[in-house]
Amino acid sequence: MRLVTFGASGQARVGVMADQRILDLSDLAGSMEELLAGGDALLEEARSRVDAVSRVSMGGPTIRMWRSGESRLLAPLLRPGKIICVGLNYADHAAEQGVKPPPTPVIFAKYTNAVVGPEAPIVLPKASRQVDYEAELAFVIGRRARRVPESEAMRYVAGYTVCNDVSARDFQFGDGQWTRGKTCDTFCPIGPALVTADEVPDPHALDIELRLNGATMQKSNTRQLVFSIPYLVHFLSQSMTLEPGDLISTGTPPGVGCFRKPPVYLKAGDTVEITVERVGTLRNPVAAE
Repeated sequence: MRLVTFGASGQARVGVMADQRILDLSDLAGSMEELLAGGDALLEEARSRVDAVSRVSMGGPTIRMWRSGESRLLAPLLRPGKIICVGLNYADHAAEQGVKPPPTPVIFAKYTNAVVGPEAPIVLPKASRQVDYEAELAFVIGRRARRVPESEAMRYVAGYTVCNDVSARDFQFGDGQWTRGKTCDTFCPIGPALVTADEVPDPHALDIELRLNGATMQKSNTRQLVFSIPYLVHFLSQSMTLEPGDLISTGTPPGVGCFRKPPVYLKAGDTVEITVERVGTLRNPVAAE
């Protein structure tokens, strides 16, 4: 399933894409986080409704469908409990920096103020002149996870989405730690959907590409990940409890702007598109503050 959060009739709703329309699930859950917290029972009910779409006409008594012109896609998770990011997690990205891959995952965080959805603008802070892009595959936790063995970790993954780990490099490198440069407002575009894990048989064999104004800037494959998704779930759950709706972004491949010669940074009027195979395309314009 392609689960979405969308705006319609003046409110945010949770739904699932079906027949090029959105099947409203707001009677099941008020948010994506609530839907995931409901576990397998709610997800199975959502699947049964998708199956019923072909048998029930639009506007039927139990199924509410929204056309694209009636709704607007929002970030699939509006307020993730945690936004956990992984640095230097592509072997080819480490190579472009001339460094060895780290012996353990490099972990940092973003905050919910940074979250925006597809087509929402990435807003350049007035104080930064070096705002960069980072194409990433993110996964979402579907059940409470604490001290999970690596061999069982995929059972805790609800699904996948596309993430742009937007970064103000002058803040990031000037501060000596990454938080301020990583979590400015609008610096975590995600979407367009949360694709359930059953739709992605192997998340470690997905093409990933970022285009800036139509030009390819990043192109790789998730087979380049240094630390796999099962290992990340295992590693993180040794020190913190992961909850349904937590977002974990797995790192970026080579081609980021700051390591280009000359460097390439985002400017007002740009358009950034990220495509992850089987997951979708996330598109965001860039605007000045």
